[in-house]
Amino acid sequence: MSRKIMISCAVTGSADSPGKNPAVPVTPQAIAESAIDAAKAGAAIVHIHVRDLKTTRPSMDLELYREVTERIRDSGVDVIINLTTGAGGRFVPGAVNPREGGEGTFFFLPHERTRHVDALRPEICSLDMGSMNMGDQAFLNTPDHLRTMANTIAKAGVLPELEVFEAGHVLLARRLIEEKLIRSPALFQICLGILWGQPATAEAMLYMRNLLPADSVWFAFGVSLHQFPMAAQAILLGGHVRVGLEDNLYLARGKLAPSNAALVEKAASIINILGHTPATPAEAREMLKIVK
Repeated sequence: MSRKIMISCAVTGSADSPGKNPAVPVTPQAIAESAIDAAKAGAAIVHIHVRDLKTTRPSMDLELYREVTERIRDSGVDVIINLTTGAGGRFVPGAVNPREGGEGTFFFLPHERTRHVDALRPEICSLDMGSMNMGDQAFLNTPDHLRTMANTIAKAGVLPELEVFEAGHVLLARRLIEEKLIRSPALFQICLGILWGQPATAEAMLYMRNLLPADSVWFAFGVSLHQFPMAAQAILLGGHVRVGLEDNLYLARGKLAPSNAALVEKAASIINILGHTPATPAEAREMLKIVK
């Protein structure tokens, strides 16, 4: 049966990718313009990180988030804004004192990771539901930190997107839902193919989906070459799709993506080929029970 499929576009992320594809936006103006173009191409949601203007590395600067958010809101283009809280969770043990962060650490307290959410009140923000090894870094999201962040997000009236990279993350999310720190039905993002997380396979997606609360709304994505196969798999399994330059730099084998909009257009074509229709932002708000 035909249904409406939401497309979320992860615009820039925090990986060391601007030097690998010049289409990855870095400045607030470029991030906002790329998000607006993605919305025009069919994205109902844009997932936003910001970057340090000198180093292009991840930033939690409130004013950078404010500029991006205001540029999108002032554009007149309707799209749901989803701000990340995940950029402040990276820890690398120091070579001399492992209790102190070494090179590559980007770790913040819960109130610092949610300050921009409280100030800017996007419709959605991400909440990474657990800790794991992520490449050569530890991605730290302890239960107490998550409880604090979830409480701030709920008080701000923002819908948390629960990012789950492995099975234990789903179980922790379910516990926070039981504790009524996260509303039900919940919104989940199944993240596949990140190094040392769940692999980007149909079996892994099905397994993760089956762990979710039955009433959940869920998206899924695969990184790199898995982006579009996992988009198709998510549609077939009843979910929604995420694409974007945060997760994948290529439009096709050997062909760099020229923009986030191009990735959204390809996702929309897959949705249409499978007999469905991309959801508008208004339709997405209805499905997610967001009151604008």
